[in-house]
Parts: sequence; C-alpha cells; structure tokens
Amino acid sequence: MAQLTGLVLVDKPAGPSSFGVLRSLRPALGTKLGHAGTLDPFATGLLLVLAGRATRLATYLSGLDKRYEAVVQFGASSTTLDPEGDIELTGAVTDADAVAAAAAGLTGEVLQAVPAASAAKIDGRRSYARMRAGEAVAAPPRPVRIDQLDVRGFDDEAQQARIAVACSKGTYVRQIAADLGEATGAGAYCLELRRTAVGEFAVSDAAAPAAVLDEPRGPWFRGPADALPHLPVRDLAPPEAEAVRHGRALELDGETGPVRLLAGGDLVAIGEPRDDALRPVVVLG
Repeated sequence: MAQLTGLVLVDKPAGPSSFGVLRSLRPALGTKLGHAGTLDPFATGLLLVLAGRATRLATYLSGLDKRYEAVVQFGASSTTLDPEGDIELTGAVTDADAVAAAAAGLTGEVLQAVPAASAAKIDGRRSYARMRAGEAVAAPPRPVRIDQLDVRGFDDEAQQARIAVACSKGTYVRQIAADLGEATGAGAYCLELRRTAVGEFAVSDAAAPAAVLDEPRGPWFRGPADALPHLPVRDLAPPEAEAVRHGRALELDGETGPVRLLAGGDLVAIGEPRDDALRPVVVLG
C-alpha cells in the first residue's frame, strides 16, 4: 500500500465517526492520515482528510471559516443537543416569525456556551467523558463569530426550521439550535447537520468514502501545493529552495503572514515571518 501525500475532500455520511471514516480510507490513502476538523457521527458533509507529509498542514486548515446547513427540531430538547441524546418533548410550539427574530439576535461576535457533550477539556478531561460519568458539566463559554444565520424555511406542522450558518472555527451549530429553542421558548435541538464548506473548499467537490477508495487521486484530491489556496505563494529559485529544505531562513519580501514556498510548482515548505526573516516552519521537502 503506497502512502499518498496531499488533501482529499471527503463527503462524510451520517453514522460513522470522523475517525472511523479515516480508518476506512487507509487501504487507499495509507496509514498516516489526519483531518482538519471532525464532524459528529450524526453529521454529514465536508471532511478535509490529510495524507502523508501533508498531515503537517492541518494547523493552517483547522482555523478556516466554515459553512453548514441544518434542520432544527423545535418543541423538544436533547441532552446532547442532537438526535443521539435523550429527547424530551417540551409541549411548546413556535412559528416562523419567532424563529427569524431569534436567529437575528444570534449573529455577530458572541460568547457561545460549550455543549456538555463536546470534546472541550475541563481540568484535563473531555467534557463528554465527564457527562457520561454523571458529573455536572459547565465548560466556560468561548468567543465565536457567526457571520450568517439564515432561516431558509419553517414547517409549522413538523416544527422544523432549515437554517444556513456561516461561522468561525469552534462554533457549535448544535448550540445554535438550542439557543434558538431557548429564545423562542419552545426548546430545540439539531436534528440534521451538514457541513457544506471549509474555507474555499466546498462539499460539492468532495466524494463519498467508497469513491475515494476506488479512485484516491480523483477530482477530490489536491496535492500539497494546492491544499492551502488561502495562503499566498512565493516561488523560490533553486538556491533558495535548497536553503529552505535545510531549514535556513530567507530574506523577507513583503510577507506579513504564512506563505507557501514553491519550487517548480511543488510545495517545499510553509514560511512565516519571524525575527525579521522568513523562516520555514513546516518543511515538506
């Protein structure tokens, strides 16, 4: 089994965990795999899978903004804020106007509560582990940015809203659903969740795991040089490329942040301006 190096856009199905999807792809991509942000088992959509030496690029992808589509179920609450928890009916109902008003109040820079059933650490232990052990969990809220929270439709009979969300890293759409439920007084949880984009990458360009297994280098594959399209490029002359490969810094050429250092179209390293020089911080070779 050859080890692939690059980025694969995967359309995760509902059911398996993100790590389960990675395990299923090892026969095609190799054993050294990583990701740039997981999805809950019930969720679907874009999973950025990094293979081989490209796993070292994860830090430059995990902080990108994300887009989601979701279905919010009103009139009930869930212990995990999603369909995998214990569901309790509230007996309350709401309407489209109330949901739209609630959504308008949740955008911008906000302090968002962290769901108890999350991977956030509290005193060194995962919040979900403490919850499963029967402990009272109260992780401190975190600052996030919600740029868009559109209500795309509301079904009065089913008490379900379809929403679209554009947000920063670390935003919990499950918590947005619960906050909508609290604001309307009806209670709510996230019934369905689909990640549609991460940065410039869209789920429309991704493939199901089975397709990736059949054709690892299909249209959903990106080589290391194309894995970070949001970063500017600096083309290196051969002596510069050799210096970078040996970890030596270059003179700054106007760089103010991370930059892709290319030689002959291949990604040699990621450089960052530090101490008045452009220093290679991730060298791929």
